[in-house]
Amino acid sequence: MTELLKVVGLTREYPGVRANDDVSFSIGTGEVHALLGENGAGKSTLVKMIYGLEKPDAGFMKLRGGSYAPPNPQAARAAGVAMVFQHFSLFEALNVAENVALGMENPPKMSDLAASIREVSENYGLPLDPDRIVGDLSAGERQRVEIIRCLLQDPKLLIMDEPTSVLTPQEVEILFKTLRKLQSEGTSILYISHKLEEIRALCDGATILRLGKVVGICDPKATTAREMAEMMVGQTLHVPTREGGEAGEVLLDVQGLNFVPSNPFGTRLKDVSLRLRAGEVLGIGGVAGNGQDELLSVLSGEAKTGKGSVIFDKQDVSHMGPNARRRIGLLAAPEERLGHAAAPNMSLTENTALTATIRKKLTKSNFLNWKKTEEFAREIIEKFDVRTPGPGSAARSLSGGNLQKFVIGREVLQAPKVLVVNQPTWGVDAAAAAAIRQALLDLAAQGAGLIVISQDLDELMEISDHFAALNEGTLTAPRPAKGLSVEEIGLMMGGAHDMEMAG
Repeated sequence: MTELLKVVGLTREYPGVRANDDVSFSIGTGEVHALLGENGAGKSTLVKMIYGLEKPDAGFMKLRGGSYAPPNPQAARAAGVAMVFQHFSLFEALNVAENVALGMENPPKMSDLAASIREVSENYGLPLDPDRIVGDLSAGERQRVEIIRCLLQDPKLLIMDEPTSVLTPQEVEILFKTLRKLQSEGTSILYISHKLEEIRALCDGATILRLGKVVGICDPKATTAREMAEMMVGQTLHVPTREGGEAGEVLLDVQGLNFVPSNPFGTRLKDVSLRLRAGEVLGIGGVAGNGQDELLSVLSGEAKTGKGSVIFDKQDVSHMGPNARRRIGLLAAPEERLGHAAAPNMSLTENTALTATIRKKLTKSNFLNWKKTEEFAREIIEKFDVRTPGPGSAARSLSGGNLQKFVIGREVLQAPKVLVVNQPTWGVDAAAAAAIRQALLDLAAQGAGLIVISQDLDELMEISDHFAALNEGTLTAPRPAKGLSVEEIGLMMGGAHDMEMAG
């Protein structure tokens, strides 16, 4: 295999942190190469240098044997390097062809561009109508717009950052077929993903980063997911285990929930019903933007219930706000850590008081007991291994993963009867994710009911007793998680509400 891209000794420093430290690796022509590492390992900085968004402080690159130092993304694209970002840069009010044209230096006539889009989309198995408005497209179809925008440049190297985080299993299969076709035509692919079984299925080689340095290379097909995860975090991984017996009585009974969000871009909830028992973990999967935030808001009491009922512990709580629900044991941890789950400029002690005052009895004569609040903050930090100088640190000073551990710990240690949590391990490293999952399982073993909303299907299959899927604000009937096939999960996530849900 001839060498397409060679990276030698790339180093990039920001104030107080060396994001990349003497990084070297190479990608062959027609190779699918994985770039692995936990959040903060330096993956994003590295691909930004390859794509011309950042300049290295030291080191050099070669592309097809010649010197390669793109001053900007336009130069990278001209050299044959294209990138599909994790977060799409599309205008919802424009159609597909107009969005593609915006990403081109010299776009052709619209009719010619539409014809090219149709041709490329058919050739690569990515069906897409150039006249459709982007706001009407699913997440998977929006990703196709970004990919086709890249393919029209005829790239020699395609960089993909977490490309399957917004896809159903069926859409992942379509994407993989496209990538294999590109590979067979000699296109190289640099693939970033935290989904290690996907890496094993797709990639020929992998470079593993930890704290900005290359700590290993491997053949993913000959390496287990666990071995790769342990190389990424530098320690042996704990596998979460479950203690406890059968599920008990119904703790949460939601019937016929209909909700219209005030946000015009929100998702309406349509006739959502579910029952959650003591000691049960109900996993709710779905592609982002299908009503997950809205469901958590309604269950937590942040949003008014609208039509339908929420019965908690045999009591109708539909009219109650978040504090009243917390008082009786219905707690929630939202997906957005900074700004929703935690106030950025407030200390961890102050953030502890925001949600724990009632259940941990942190007031005395209606005044906050700072000593007791700080003690609880220290308990969270210690029990959930939150890396921070102390409870006086501002929430914004923590890394995303450490703030996530703090937020989850704050709710778990309040001993809820029911905990609703959205994306519990988003952005945390594999070791921390395992610890958070174990804490959730321990809570269920103590008799609490848990609703875990997540886009990570592996996570849901690992910890859930039952699984349901949200699609366009509609919830499928829950099914036992054990024995569910990837195909069945994909159908549920894709909106197959009429499929047989018994079992």
